[in-house]
Amino acid sequence: MKHILGVLIMMTLGLTACTNNGGGDSEEDRFVEDLLGKMTLEEKIGQMNQRTGQWEMTGPAPKTDGSQQLLDDLKQGRVGSMLNVVGAEATRKAQQLVVENSRLGIPLIFGYDVVHGHQTMFPIPLGEAASWDPELARLSASVAAKEAAANGLQWTFAPMVDVGRDARWGRVMEGAGEDTYLGSAFAIARVQGFQGDDLSNENTIAACAKHFAGYAFSESGRDYNAVEIGGESLHNVVIPPFKAASDAGVATFMNSFNTIDGLPATASSYLQRTLLKGQWEFDGFVVSDWNSIGEMIQHGVAADLKEAALRAIKGGSDMDMEADAYLSHLKELVESGEVDERYVDDAVRRILRIKYRLGLFDDPYKYCNEDREKNSLLTAENKEAARKVASESMVLLKNENNILPINKDIKSIAVVGPLADDKDSPLGNWRAKAISNSAVSLLEGVTTACGNDIKVNYAKGCDLVTGERTFSNILTFNSDDRSGFKEAVKAAKKSDVVLLAIGEDAYQSGEGRSQTDITLSGLQVELFDEIYKVNKNIVVVLMTGRPVVIPELAEKAAAILETWHAGSEAGNAMADVLFGKVNPSGKLPMTFPRSVGQIPIYYNYKNTGRPSGNEMDNLWSRYTDSPNTPQYPFGYGLSYTSFTYSNLNLDKTEIQPGGDVKVSVTVTNTGDVKGKEIVQLYIRDEVAAYARPVKELKGFNKIELDAGESKEVTFTLGKDELGYFHPNGTYVIEKGSFKVMVGSNSAETIETSFVIK
Repeated sequence: MKHILGVLIMMTLGLTACTNNGGGDSEEDRFVEDLLGKMTLEEKIGQMNQRTGQWEMTGPAPKTDGSQQLLDDLKQGRVGSMLNVVGAEATRKAQQLVVENSRLGIPLIFGYDVVHGHQTMFPIPLGEAASWDPELARLSASVAAKEAAANGLQWTFAPMVDVGRDARWGRVMEGAGEDTYLGSAFAIARVQGFQGDDLSNENTIAACAKHFAGYAFSESGRDYNAVEIGGESLHNVVIPPFKAASDAGVATFMNSFNTIDGLPATASSYLQRTLLKGQWEFDGFVVSDWNSIGEMIQHGVAADLKEAALRAIKGGSDMDMEADAYLSHLKELVESGEVDERYVDDAVRRILRIKYRLGLFDDPYKYCNEDREKNSLLTAENKEAARKVASESMVLLKNENNILPINKDIKSIAVVGPLADDKDSPLGNWRAKAISNSAVSLLEGVTTACGNDIKVNYAKGCDLVTGERTFSNILTFNSDDRSGFKEAVKAAKKSDVVLLAIGEDAYQSGEGRSQTDITLSGLQVELFDEIYKVNKNIVVVLMTGRPVVIPELAEKAAAILETWHAGSEAGNAMADVLFGKVNPSGKLPMTFPRSVGQIPIYYNYKNTGRPSGNEMDNLWSRYTDSPNTPQYPFGYGLSYTSFTYSNLNLDKTEIQPGGDVKVSVTVTNTGDVKGKEIVQLYIRDEVAAYARPVKELKGFNKIELDAGESKEVTFTLGKDELGYFHPNGTYVIEKGSFKVMVGSNSAETIETSFVIK
């Protein structure tokens, strides 16, 4: 790993990656080169500076030093981008300050965290990935892009494509889970959804693949923490979703806060210059994360902001988000000869290129249409899309005696729990411009579905949190107020079925929301136990931003439906699934552990030299107080019907390196209702130069079958699926035996094998 990240520091710091980006023959190239040639060094550096809004742009700047400085910088072309300035009117006012006052009038690009919707909220990305349907992610991203663009924005800091294996890390809610293959598929879909076919279309926005790289591997699952990772894991687990995003044409990348083996990613010329801009030929730009350049001082690799700027520009960071490092020191570094101006030209060329593709040079105000803004946000069409995606993202974890779907002949339902009538938590964290308390609650969705036919008995039971629920506030969990238990037990006692809505508040996950304990907080399990004493027909409606530890519920509950934080239409989507209007088809994108002590836990682990033993042998890889297996494995999810797998066949049992093999399997709906099944294909390279995982996802296919219907599903395994990266980054396909496993989840498969000769 030291070779991987350190070799280029001893070389020319990637200047070759800066010499092949200009001088093209296209109209875009000619425009960018002509404009670049007119710019002074100060104007170039201004394009590399991103600032956040410090006042409401629709009004005058307050008379404070910071606001006055920002106003002057905007007018003098010392800002290339702004974030957190939202709204057609506000962005127009800010754009006017630049276009009408600066010498060259180069327009700003406005960025914002549009993560899982803009005003219409979709399920959190982890929940969306549970659909195993990239087309749904493409749909939600396109709706979010349309709303954001109408709201004056051209750029989102999404998708997050970090592969996350540690549920303690709060930002797992932003990604697609623990698997590289699934994560890559969703990375592509989200990029395509945000950007469409043409960035100049007024309904699209530039996407940003983040965080490059290794952020989710932070030690102890603690946000911003150090990352120690070998080259094999870096190239085989972490990097591929970023490569997929680059191949999909993502406009921008964001580097990450963390160090990798001691070197901040923000300063990594290997990641940003050799891989991204060199080998992958990425022609967009790289933005730092918030003050990640300045934080190199705290990391201990830069003595001051000037040295941080030096390391960042040489490392490949093109735009400085909020550190003020480039604006303060880059001119001096260039004039002293410490930084070659070609680094600056390369960065500015990339930034201008994206602005050109967005059409900002044709019309700086094309995203500032207030009439379009009024008619584009939170529309009925957008909410219907959110409802569809939410219902397809829910995962049925348990369903004893087929208690679900709820029989419409029952007389009464208890809707109980601290999240039952919560209209805010379903919006999730990273909620962009969502209106607080605007989600459809479970109680509302169920009441609508029941109409006048089924009596709904509601009781809160207990509070989930106390104190103010905001992004910046650290929540306090109520642990002693049981005054609502009596009413909840009473509601349960007089009802045929209990829907118990428990889980996490929206702000328990997200940035800075790492937790050592991912069991259910407060009195929630105690509330379950009290209700269980009087009514065992409990359907747990689990609303979370991450996998949680729920051994008691897994044992006792009649049914468990993981709904995640499902977005604006959460309650209606939950009711659709609970009453059988939608047959659940979601599968877990991330393993649910039995206990916190198992974390990190993931399906594609290495086998170890002592993978198993017997009751007389203690010396093998295990826990003495728990099984190694998870509560619910990756890829797991039930349906209201059942499926069987048979006739697993290969079209050949021997292939040459670089050849391919076709895999076919018959899937049959053996139940009584139509349902969707996600057919999952895994492989294992049984003997390799470096130890390979016990299984790796290499294909999936979502199919729909009528009751009794069978369908043959086919996959192709070729050079992209059968090789892997050695620690030095070299991709190889090695000869030997491969297992092929197909099934409904990572733990339940049928298998066969073939050989690469």
